[in-house]
Amino acid sequence: MRIKRVATLAAVAALTVGMAACGGDSEETTGGDKDFAAGSTMEKLHKAQKLRVGTKFDQPGFGQKGLTDTPEGFDVEVAKIIADELGIPASKIEWTEAPSKVREDVIVNDNVDLVVATYTINDARKERIAFAGPYYEAGQNIMVKADDASITGPDSFKDGSKKVCSVTGSTPAEEIKKYVKDVGSQLTLFDTYDKCRDALRSGQVDAVTTDNVILLGYIAKDEGEFKLAGENFTKEPYGIGVKKDDADFRDWINTVLEKAFEDGRWQKAWDNTAGKFGAELGAAPTVNRY
Repeated sequence: MRIKRVATLAAVAALTVGMAACGGDSEETTGGDKDFAAGSTMEKLHKAQKLRVGTKFDQPGFGQKGLTDTPEGFDVEVAKIIADELGIPASKIEWTEAPSKVREDVIVNDNVDLVVATYTINDARKERIAFAGPYYEAGQNIMVKADDASITGPDSFKDGSKKVCSVTGSTPAEEIKKYVKDVGSQLTLFDTYDKCRDALRSGQVDAVTTDNVILLGYIAKDEGEFKLAGENFTKEPYGIGVKKDDADFRDWINTVLEKAFEDGRWQKAWDNTAGKFGAELGAAPTVNRY
């Protein structure tokens, strides 16, 4: 009897362990019930339970690494919404730094599955990659020291006396060239906006130019040190970069964005990140299903 009882308990224990293992494996690898078209990027990502995202690591409010090793900001939260719709937990997102000058490269070279990185949609970039969105519209502005009244907008650079900093490969860097008298002597380019901010602080340049919401992040972080000079002078629709030929994935992301606009997740993501710096979110943009 004792042998029979031990054998029975062992069998029950083995069955319990087996069921637990199956349950744990299912929860960890499927990320919930999702139904995607066979062979689609969505299905492949869902099955892999990993999403590779390129974003900025130096932009307060949008994508910045702080005390943790995980970036935080509005772009980061938008990427998390996409991951959630894929049935992938945020912990399974693999973050890759994507400064302006390499954003197309990391997509084309398959280093990431998508890029959410204050990424202005424009025709030149569409020659190499595709965009879902937009999910936000910013505008280019200028940041100066708080006590500087000499710069009031982009026209202040036309006489050649002021130096301005921006980032290599960015839309703002190209736009400001229309206003400077001598690009070679007036425009300083770095790979990150942190370096531009430091150059402004040390007096190497007189201003930093990029999108208003990025600058507002620096102004809020370094309270009392900087300010905006004038009004926005461009419109910058932010999109999500994906591979050029993956129309199904782009279309699916657009549907996810529209859903997030409606159900409040988009607004919540803003309120918890860039919205804290005083920038307005505005009405939800109309996605471009080209």
